[in-house]
Amino acid sequence: MPHRLLVFAFGLITATPLPLLAQTIPQFQNRSDALPPHVYGGGWEHFVGGGLAVFDCNSDGMPEIFAAGGENPAQLMLNRSFQGEALRFEAGEIMEITGVTGTYPLDIDSDGVTDLAVLRVGENLLLRGLGDCAFERANEAWGFDGGNRWTTAFAAGWEGDADRPTLFFGNYVNRDDPDGPFCNANELHRPVESGYAKTLLEPGFCTLSALISKGARGKQSLRLSNDRYSYIKDGYEQLYDLQDNRFLGAQDGWEPLSIWGKGIAERDVNGDAVPDVILTSMGDQLLRLGHEDGSYSPAPYETGTYAHRPHLGDDGRPSTGWAADWGDVDNDTRVDLFIAKGNVEQMPGSAAHDPNNLLQQKSDGTFREVSIAAGVASMAKSRGGHLVDLNGDGKLDLVVMNRESGMELYENVTRNVGQYLAVTLRQSGLNPRAVGATVELLTNRGLQRQEITVGGSHASGKSVPLHFGLANAETAQIRVVWPDGEESDWVKLTSFNRWVELAR
Repeated sequence: MPHRLLVFAFGLITATPLPLLAQTIPQFQNRSDALPPHVYGGGWEHFVGGGLAVFDCNSDGMPEIFAAGGENPAQLMLNRSFQGEALRFEAGEIMEITGVTGTYPLDIDSDGVTDLAVLRVGENLLLRGLGDCAFERANEAWGFDGGNRWTTAFAAGWEGDADRPTLFFGNYVNRDDPDGPFCNANELHRPVESGYAKTLLEPGFCTLSALISKGARGKQSLRLSNDRYSYIKDGYEQLYDLQDNRFLGAQDGWEPLSIWGKGIAERDVNGDAVPDVILTSMGDQLLRLGHEDGSYSPAPYETGTYAHRPHLGDDGRPSTGWAADWGDVDNDTRVDLFIAKGNVEQMPGSAAHDPNNLLQQKSDGTFREVSIAAGVASMAKSRGGHLVDLNGDGKLDLVVMNRESGMELYENVTRNVGQYLAVTLRQSGLNPRAVGATVELLTNRGLQRQEITVGGSHASGKSVPLHFGLANAETAQIRVVWPDGEESDWVKLTSFNRWVELAR
């Protein structure tokens, strides 16, 4: 039976339909000086990683940043921006933690306060959120064994009626056995009465990104993107069925794709109600189109998402992609793509000067590179990154982590953008933020669909409202498929440019 949605609206601005405008290039202003000084650095164990989490830890509607530091201490950055005003952050107080490669926000204990999963070279940490941006170590209280591996990937999701989420930690090279096997085992932590029980998922192929989602199969699964450079041979991209507790193989139609995998980002790109996935790598950035039968196929080269060589400068060697993030930067209902780029360190076969990509989707479903004209074509060795509204003006800004140089912050100052909705879900009891739910939004411009997930990108997570661009729509309908499969009724919306909370 469909559920009735409770709809709460905040910051309401009655929408005036916009005239149809020719597509323009989005514009960003560099606000990096509005961040506290911070650098992700260190030796070879920090050539990978370099993630950041974006989440609101003081309930003021403006998301904070938790930035990995590598050999430097991780840093909490408090958002002091005013709605619609210039971005501004200041350093916050948090325990000193070094060795951090990445971090992901989620509500582990379902108390309505965001917690953090902190990935490290060494013991991984779970930090319990106490409210007002305060945190405490929770490994012992939650019965979690953080181990001592080199962790570079994370994903989480609720299974069945478990009282806490399943946690996945993906590990890179085995530092204790340099002669082999080269890659370390991965870890699946499932909740039990005494805390968490750890299961090793083998073989491990040096995982650099992970995502728990329903994907094209419509069945909760764990996708792993693995680094071919490190596993050398016999490895491939993996998909683990969390219900059957096994990796998919040829008998399931799973293609043994071997790439220099770095990052994952999933989104329904073409409006067919089936999620697609971008896999970043050294060389081609691979867009895999999902199909109703659960299979994937490569996007045609003409789609414009392969981004396999630098588009700025004279370095013709292959690019190295890291974090990827989908987002509608001009609110025209067509999702765009950011890819962080940068040489691992001094890889001679890869471009040394490798600008980040901002790929804007055109009306025909192909993409054009606009990062230079948009002002975000950084030449730093970028790693993590997010497209996210940091000042509540309905436009997605950009924050980027770099290796051995300062973070970058870009404010979206594009004029004449379309309308938008920012959607948050709430449900009573366990998993209050409805991780695993899917939000569908239907306008005269077609269907948009997003699943709430924890994982993906590269060492970088975010817990923020789902952002939908609406162009010049006059009306829209919205519904939720909740994590347990229950479907809400469609609800008609007639005013936009606001944050809405859908609850059950």
